[in-house]
Amino acid sequence: MLLTSRSLQTSDARTNCPTLTMDELSEITQHLLRFSPDALIVIDDGNRIRFANETVRDVFGYGPEELLGNPLEKLIPERFRPHHGAHTSAFMNHPQKREMGARITDLFALRADGSEFAAGIRLAPFRIGGKLFVAAAIRDTTERRLVNEELLAARTEAERANRAKSRFLATASHDLRQPLQTVRLLNAALSKIVPDPQARELLLQQGQAIESMARLLNALLDISRLESGAIEPVESRVAVDSVFAELRTEFESLAAARNIDLIFRATKIVLSTDRTLFSQLLQNLIGNALKYTDRGWVRIVCAGENGGVVVSVEDSGIGIPGDKLERIFDEYYQVDTHGTKRMGVGLGLAIVKEVARLLGFSVRIRSIVGEGTQATIAIPARHLLASDDKPAVVPAVRVVAPPSSRKGRLILVEDNDAVRIATELFLKLEGYTLLTAGSFAEAQAVLEQIKEGDMVIADYHLDDRNTGLDLLMNLRKRCGFDIPAVILSGDLPSVQRSIKVPVLKSHFLSKPVDTTALLDAIHDLGNLNVADDAARK
Repeated sequence: MLLTSRSLQTSDARTNCPTLTMDELSEITQHLLRFSPDALIVIDDGNRIRFANETVRDVFGYGPEELLGNPLEKLIPERFRPHHGAHTSAFMNHPQKREMGARITDLFALRADGSEFAAGIRLAPFRIGGKLFVAAAIRDTTERRLVNEELLAARTEAERANRAKSRFLATASHDLRQPLQTVRLLNAALSKIVPDPQARELLLQQGQAIESMARLLNALLDISRLESGAIEPVESRVAVDSVFAELRTEFESLAAARNIDLIFRATKIVLSTDRTLFSQLLQNLIGNALKYTDRGWVRIVCAGENGGVVVSVEDSGIGIPGDKLERIFDEYYQVDTHGTKRMGVGLGLAIVKEVARLLGFSVRIRSIVGEGTQATIAIPARHLLASDDKPAVVPAVRVVAPPSSRKGRLILVEDNDAVRIATELFLKLEGYTLLTAGSFAEAQAVLEQIKEGDMVIADYHLDDRNTGLDLLMNLRKRCGFDIPAVILSGDLPSVQRSIKVPVLKSHFLSKPVDTTALLDAIHDLGNLNVADDAARK
């Protein structure tokens, strides 16, 4: 917009500023042109420089008078000149305001001393008396380019470090859990055969220490994996009741041992979310609720609210002081439990926070000291799917086979010698007959002896090319029936996310495996074998 003296006077009337005269306005314009932060050059349609301001002296090392009448190529490095003519002709045919070369290549300009610098150039065409001119604003972008290169290098290094961290976490998940798995199994085996009460008490204390180590390792690996960005949510159709059924099975024995009522309210709600992460979110909240509830109940409810869904985990536990609520999601922070025993390392709710962020959920904690705590997960409406209208899923009651029942053989495939020996010892003390293999290759020979009624227990990570699941699926294909199996993994969440089709007659357990969970899985699959035998007869 051009300013006239009338428009200036109008503007001055509104702002109470002194009026600028045309001479003052002209002088300001001249100063802006001459001393602009950018070097300003105007060329005509013959590609010759017709105007240059004072800033070209600082940017190019030429005085303005030295450039007038010269072709623009004087400021262009020689290696770019062969292509410059074609670019100039194309621009003159379709002149428009734009940044020169922004989508093509980095630009460089030539100083009077022959040195080059990275240049940012903006072009603005205009006409005087029908004749075309182009104004170019040129800036030395060397420093910005160096900063961009440093940022790019830093980003590349960060991505490399992230990949290295992901590899470390994958290795740690497997390798760190192996010796812990061995110790846990040996502890369970010794507890079966040691008669001395004092020795049994020592083994009990040792077992509790092993459980603490397992919880700590799992929490550390979970929070590291989440913060490294190594986990990408994969959405699928998730019936909330089916997740509740799995969690009820997982926590009901702990709740019963603490004399706490564990209540899951039936629901028909179906979500689109990552099933494994959603389950992990609830696992940590329910585990926390049971940990800090000495008597009473823990209740889990899922209901529609404000177009979305709210899942709440409530308890009648010791509660959290109001001034501590802001910090409970911090890593390694634990609330003063009013003289009760310190439990865990303060990572459970930090994991909840990270998982909720990944899933696009929000978590809120309300609590009253001495009355209990309520954790609510707010799930946006976009995750809500149409209900199946199927009846609520109620987990089947496990019927443990009596001692007189037939026990099929167990085929154990485990590449870690210590874990394999400890597992074999523990299961033999439980009365099972075993065949063992220390590798995928060894397993091929052992599995030639398999027959109906047998069961496979295999580590998921057998070697660089084969998994325990590959072994199982190949075996089922060869035998023509679904051999029951327990698959063990030190990185169970990643394994579960990688499985696209449900694997029937199987249990997937996390290492270091809980010995009770292992026996429960074997019993459940053994009952399925018995039922199949009865059906065939």
